[in-house]
Amino acid sequence: MGEEAPEYLNRWVLSQRWFSSASRSPVLRIVGRWTLPTPHPGVEIQCLLVRDTAGQERALHQIPLTERTVSMPSLADALIAIKAHRDGTSRFVYDAPHDPAYASALLRFMLQQESAPDFVDVSATTVVQGKTIEHGNISAAHPTVIGSHVLVGEQSNTSIIFELVDDELELIRPVICKVFRAIHHGDNPDVVVQSALARAGSRFIPEPMGYVAAEWPDSIRFDGRASGHLVFAQEFFPDVPDAWRTALLAATAGEDFTDEARRLGRATAGVHSDLAAALPTFVATPRIMVALVTGMLDRFRRAIADVPDLAALRTDVESIFARALTVPWPRLQHIHGDLHLGQVLDVPERGWIMLDFEGEPLRTVADRGLPDAPLRDVAGMLRSFSYVAGTVTRAHPEQDPARLSAWASASRRAFLQGYGETSQRICDDHDPLLDAFELDKAIYETVYETRNRPDWLPLPLGAVQRLATSYARSRNDHD
Repeated sequence: MGEEAPEYLNRWVLSQRWFSSASRSPVLRIVGRWTLPTPHPGVEIQCLLVRDTAGQERALHQIPLTERTVSMPSLADALIAIKAHRDGTSRFVYDAPHDPAYASALLRFMLQQESAPDFVDVSATTVVQGKTIEHGNISAAHPTVIGSHVLVGEQSNTSIIFELVDDELELIRPVICKVFRAIHHGDNPDVVVQSALARAGSRFIPEPMGYVAAEWPDSIRFDGRASGHLVFAQEFFPDVPDAWRTALLAATAGEDFTDEARRLGRATAGVHSDLAAALPTFVATPRIMVALVTGMLDRFRRAIADVPDLAALRTDVESIFARALTVPWPRLQHIHGDLHLGQVLDVPERGWIMLDFEGEPLRTVADRGLPDAPLRDVAGMLRSFSYVAGTVTRAHPEQDPARLSAWASASRRAFLQGYGETSQRICDDHDPLLDAFELDKAIYETVYETRNRPDWLPLPLGAVQRLATSYARSRNDHD
């Protein structure tokens, strides 16, 4: 199971937002360890993979550390512990993503600027590789880190912004480097999908730069080994607001958003087309269709336990899901998986750029990497427009709810029009398959809001009721 982690790490992880274990008294054990070389004197860098053995989840996390012989006042907020060294002096242990020495070493490793391609721990059980994605301008510029800082407020990752210069010391576009904190066996979809899109020349994503992949001991798996991604770096766009913020301002001011929504629909279809060209696609066989719809039904039935008000809608909800099996399905492919307005940027001279292809956070890594129906992304964006209207209604009760509802409806229609123009799949608010995916997403949201923001529950619950009522009305019209 590995050696015991120092007690100071058990105390420190409890204050970290990314620590996902339910155990309030963690017992961390080190299952993997690797080091990074650094030219800075008096600095050692080691990266730990630790498992919490106190809880049933056995969650695995990544903890990069820098150990310095001299205190760094600029890193005071990142100080984890001061420990005694065997020579009688003190060592200062820091959360490495905040330390510029770690940022520089990590970049060199991903760009393979060190002599050894692999780094292993002393027992040769952890193998780690840095890889450059050779399809962009950033890695070709031979960048050097001249500054770095950590983004605040993240839940499951720690993102470092690298300020860079090229080999002629000219400033180049910065890079955002995600250090994955919660580690799982299997390839991270964000890395796999964006690497494939970069190779395909897609213009709808940030330029990826490189990643770190690893293999480590895992006593939980039958073969005793696990592997996955630890770090991913890509182009960063400072001072570019995401579409959520832009749409929120437009809705609040009563400004039309249909041109932006239509462009966003075209971009979404463009990404789906690029993904279909870059990665395998599959026929949606009756067996697969039934399995996907059965998953929707199972999620709905489990959701009733959290949201009892859903029970009254059971008949219509189950009928909507069943109706999805009566219409043709597109080929299944890799998709974004968690698409909403907060995942896209309107970059000057570039257009819409999509971020974070990791998929829904509550799904397993294995599930997130499976091919799916592109309409799942479409449904996620439609729900996002509804959330904009609901957010403005809550923040500005003096505003007319009917006007905001009309704003969301117009944005939805424009998005679907744009998507249809590029994908050649005509969608509207009465598409049986789209209804099923939008309903599935809204049900997911009811559970999320019940558990995290109960006063927001009426927003997704109203969407479930709207879809169910619309179906019941159309069914009665045909009787």
